[in-house]
Amino acid sequence: MFGKFMNNYYYGKSGKGDFRKEDLPETRKQLFFDTLRVRLSALFRINMLYMIVFLPTMILLMLNFTSLLSTMSNLMLIRENDYPAYVEMIQGNGGEVRVSEEQFNELKSSEVNPGDLVDSTLFKVLIWLIPCIAITGPFTSGLSYITRNWARDEHAFIWSDFKDAVKANWKQGLVLSAITSVLPMLVYVGWRFYGQMAGQNPIMFVPQVLVALVALIWAISITYMHPLAVTYELKMKDVIRNGLLLAIARLPMSVGIRLLHCVPAIICAALMYFWNPMIGMLILFAYYFLIGFSLSRFVTASYTNAVFDRFINPRIEGAKVNQGLRRSEEDDEEDEADDTDGKDKEG
Repeated sequence: MFGKFMNNYYYGKSGKGDFRKEDLPETRKQLFFDTLRVRLSALFRINMLYMIVFLPTMILLMLNFTSLLSTMSNLMLIRENDYPAYVEMIQGNGGEVRVSEEQFNELKSSEVNPGDLVDSTLFKVLIWLIPCIAITGPFTSGLSYITRNWARDEHAFIWSDFKDAVKANWKQGLVLSAITSVLPMLVYVGWRFYGQMAGQNPIMFVPQVLVALVALIWAISITYMHPLAVTYELKMKDVIRNGLLLAIARLPMSVGIRLLHCVPAIICAALMYFWNPMIGMLILFAYYFLIGFSLSRFVTASYTNAVFDRFINPRIEGAKVNQGLRRSEEDDEEDEADDTDGKDKEG
């Protein structure tokens, strides 16, 4: 009984159709919302699977955020009060006083800069994020394959197709995640280094901007790279090159789709600033724990499917175009006559 339940949970019910041919949507917008409605519960399920590999990253961010928040709060209390008032305030809030009067006086007279404290914590977090993010690449390939199929109204089994996609694309996924994991730390160090030099020589502002530009280009290019890797038979250098070319060719949309993915974080950052930092952080954590990662990938897949249909698929002999959209009978007859052995991956 339990085995049957798990099979239905991860694989779905066999024989369940998606859309009839006459019910297929006519526009990309209709296709997105129709497939999202059909696959919404499945997005929750696959997000729980994908979340396992992102737990180290989420735990690292949560622990460092709470530690930084606690340290800065204590520092502000120490500078604004004398020791008896500090003790009374801590005990009144149900906390435990862990700072002696001597330590209190040393901290009060010290020149600890909150900005330096943030910089130190951020650098430490970026270092620890390298292995945490690097391991996610193969699993991102699996999620990209599943959401690609769902976004163009094709069936995909959550567990078996996810596992097969990870196995088939783990090398490319690992390279992409390794670059993604190292780049934030390198960009941060470069930005700080050239920023300090720009204070003495304004010409150093140019390499500082170039460092930020590198981060921006990679951020918008990675949108295309995982879908490219799971959709086409490409070498690693071709995945990166095509991702960069598509990002530049579709620059406004590339920036827009990246900003769209930042909306939940921006909303929660506003909650942290104007309401309660911990509640805002917990809401953001809960969102990504439940559906955040899979929904983001689904939006990306819906967008990249359209881009590939415009720029890549028409150039590949036998490649299917506008999958999931209603087509004329003439197009259907041509598809049946075409040789489908192109260079795109079809499972």
